[in-house]
Amino acid sequence: MRTFLIAALAAALFCAGQVRADDAVPAFDDYKVTDGFSGKPAKVRIVSAQDRKFATRLRELSGQKPNFAGHYSLVNWGCGASCVMTAAIDAKNGHVTWLPFTVCCWDMDVTEPIDFKPDSRLIVVHGSRNEAGGGVYYYQLQPSGFTLVKAVEKAK
Repeated sequence: MRTFLIAALAAALFCAGQVRADDAVPAFDDYKVTDGFSGKPAKVRIVSAQDRKFATRLRELSGQKPNFAGHYSLVNWGCGASCVMTAAIDAKNGHVTWLPFTVCCWDMDVTEPIDFKPDSRLIVVHGSRNEAGGGVYYYQLQPSGFTLVKAVEKAK
């Protein structure tokens, strides 16, 4: 009986640890980059239909010192009341990677709807994506684009 109780307690502690691990949110340090960039940023490459639609704005914002994921300039601009759209411009080759949604409707206590760091591939999005839902969303920049790591939806 004592062995059964010890095994049951161990299983309960293991499960409790799993719940806490699942509740953990991604950290910028978990997505560190080591490749930086120093030099003159490449001219932005206007390739896709979305690039062409916002070519003037991309050209205005390109050429900045990288501020994201080692060699990218993360840029955003307003697209309406409490709405921003975001792109990452690679300083090495000028390639544009779009965040695949607009961000709006963030909480009043949020200063910036998108958090990021110069030495991390992680971005943290606060608010609604394309004016739907709401919460905090964690994305990482990969060669294929931004991919969702974790979503913490607001309680309805």
